[in-house]
Amino acid sequence: MEAVAKLRNYPTSPRKMRLLADLIRGKKVDKVLAILEHNSKHPAVPLRKLVLSAINNWKQKNEDGDVHELTVKTIMVDGGRTLKRMRPAPQGRGYRVRKRSNHVTVIVDYPPVVTEDLIKEVIKEEQLKEVKEIASELEAVSGVEVKPKKRATKKTTAKEEGETKKTTRKKTK
Repeated sequence: MEAVAKLRNYPTSPRKMRLLADLIRGKKVDKVLAILEHNSKHPAVPLRKLVLSAINNWKQKNEDGDVHELTVKTIMVDGGRTLKRMRPAPQGRGYRVRKRSNHVTVIVDYPPVVTEDLIKEVIKEEQLKEVKEIASELEAVSGVEVKPKKRATKKTTAKEEGETKKTTRKKTK
C-alpha cells in the first residue's frame, strides 16, 4: 500500500531539485532522511519534510507495518509556475529574469517482493535465451539458418490473386 506526498510551487528551479531527487530515488527511508539531513543544498530541507510527510501518510493507511522497510518508490520533479521579472540593464534596457518554481511528488512503499509468477517469468526468459543460443550455435556449425515456425494462416496479396493495382499521378502546375 503506497502513500503519496506532494510539494507544490516551491521556489527553486526544477533542475536544482532534481539533483537531490536523483540522490534519494529507490533508497530506504532511513537512509534518505540521513542523506537529506546532511546535504548542504537549500532544497534539502523541504524535501526532507516532504519525505517525512509521505511516511506519516503511509502510517495512517497502515497501522501494523514496519516504517524502516519503506523505500522511495517514485520521486518526480516537475516545473511549476515561472515568475517573470525585469532587471535594469545598461543604456535604458531591461533584462528578463525568470524565477522558476517546481512541484515534487514522492511515493513511498515497500520494495517489490519476489513471487512465484515473477520467478516463472524469469525462468521463461532464461529458457528463450538458451534456445536462441543453441540456434545460433547450430547456424554457426551447420551453416543452415534456423528460423522459428510461422503461423499456419497465410494472407494472400493482390498480386497472387491476379489483380493489379493501378496508380495515377496528379499533375502539378
